[in-house]
Amino acid sequence: MKRFAKLFAELDQTNKTNEKILALKEYFAEAPDADKMWAAALFTGRRPKRQVNRTQLWGWASELTDLPEWLFRESYHAVGDLAETIALLLPDPQHESDRSLSEWIEYLNQAARESESEKQQKITAAWNELGQQERFVFNKLITGAFRVGVSQNLLIRAIAGLHEIEKTILAHRFMGNWDPASTTYQQLVFEENRSDDLSRPYPFFLAHPIDGHPQELGVPAEWQAEWKWDGIRSQTLLRKGQFFIWSRGEELVTEKFPELRILQTSLPDGVAIDGEIMPYKDGQVLPFNVLQTRIGRKNLSAAILKNAPVALFAYDLLEWRGEDIREQPLRERRELLGKLVEEVNRPNVLRLSPAVAFATWEELAEKRETSRQHFAEGLMLKHKDSLYQVGRKRGDWWKWKVEPLTIDGVLIYAQKGSGRRASLFTDYTFGVWNGEVLVPFAKAYSGLTDKEIRQVDDFIRKNTVEKFGPVRTVHPELVFEIGFEGIQESKRHKSGVALRFPRMLRWRTDKKAADANSLDELKEILKAYQAGTT
Repeated sequence: MKRFAKLFAELDQTNKTNEKILALKEYFAEAPDADKMWAAALFTGRRPKRQVNRTQLWGWASELTDLPEWLFRESYHAVGDLAETIALLLPDPQHESDRSLSEWIEYLNQAARESESEKQQKITAAWNELGQQERFVFNKLITGAFRVGVSQNLLIRAIAGLHEIEKTILAHRFMGNWDPASTTYQQLVFEENRSDDLSRPYPFFLAHPIDGHPQELGVPAEWQAEWKWDGIRSQTLLRKGQFFIWSRGEELVTEKFPELRILQTSLPDGVAIDGEIMPYKDGQVLPFNVLQTRIGRKNLSAAILKNAPVALFAYDLLEWRGEDIREQPLRERRELLGKLVEEVNRPNVLRLSPAVAFATWEELAEKRETSRQHFAEGLMLKHKDSLYQVGRKRGDWWKWKVEPLTIDGVLIYAQKGSGRRASLFTDYTFGVWNGEVLVPFAKAYSGLTDKEIRQVDDFIRKNTVEKFGPVRTVHPELVFEIGFEGIQESKRHKSGVALRFPRMLRWRTDKKAADANSLDELKEILKAYQAGTT
């Protein structure tokens, strides 16, 4: 556990890719295989289930610190993270543990099966054996809130470099339903004969954003343009009669889209389709918020399936008749895909994502401006001779998104961040004017430079009006331009609207609070968005 806690700290304290890769290589070169498996699982989102709720953790830690409730609470508000607060406040451990990461996770799994009093004994006993940094990581594991700035691609780069394995091969092995409790490191990393795992998807090929104008890409005729759909990226597989749907986040989502099950009896065997699951009804693509009504629901009622049906918009074919065809050029894969969709002939559930015809880049730029009318985020540009690669590679696939919708809001609430930003106010709530009152409409925490964050933090500390737990009400003075991808009506928000992917585009130091936008102006954006005219 000491080794893993050290790795966590090293990864959390740097933004440099090479330093992260070096730290990962050192860990995976030295750690026991069982720990390597759990580390790989944690870094790829396979976190153990939460074993203890926050209220229990708070109470048990508060007892051990022997602090007044108000002081414990103020400490939490100052730090902004319960796991870190507990790690800082607990008295020094009286014993030292040499348990490994995997042993501690098994320890937590055993605690989950016991009564609350037995859980408390186990957790407090663990705290008494762990140092401060180890406690912090342990607490993150307890709450199911383990996060660190390592992508799966970064992890694969490190392990592939350590063992001199081709990254694309290792990326494929990491896809699928492996379990750190039952899969060995040898099996996951080195086993070559894993093609019999019928459910395994392929690593997704991702696009880079275009910086500037696509004229730099060369001859338009060499490129294929498609709408950049706003749905759920997926891979649909049929192998030996077994049907699987995977999300880009490596979640098996077959059961969440029962209307696509008909493809199990319609597709030829041995295919893998890359596409986007879209809300689709009566021959029309629907807004993403229609799809949101069914995301996360355990039970899909007949009414939901009727009001928010989906279709798979296919834009690439990765496997054909059991053969991996990713090395074939896109134009050939696309031709096979078109024939497949036509032969299946299930237009309500399987559609070929249409190519956007264009002769010049100027013509394509004009069509891009109509993206929101199609409920798309912009355009995808793919070289017709491109292979289907792994991860985000520059050169062959590009995304050309429309400019975000924008509105100017006033900073009205602030809260401290977490991790490296736990001591700074970085999570902001913004308001727009409804008459003479500012109504909250969006939260955002990204988009500012480190220097701007420190300046805003200083302003918040000097201009706090009220405190509500960790939240500060601030004097309404700072104006920010907020960008967002979509907007919808919402009864849960005071403003009556909810924004999709809000973030700060810039700090409007040139504007006073009175110059910020109004709620009426925000609702005008909503109307235009719903009509597809934004």
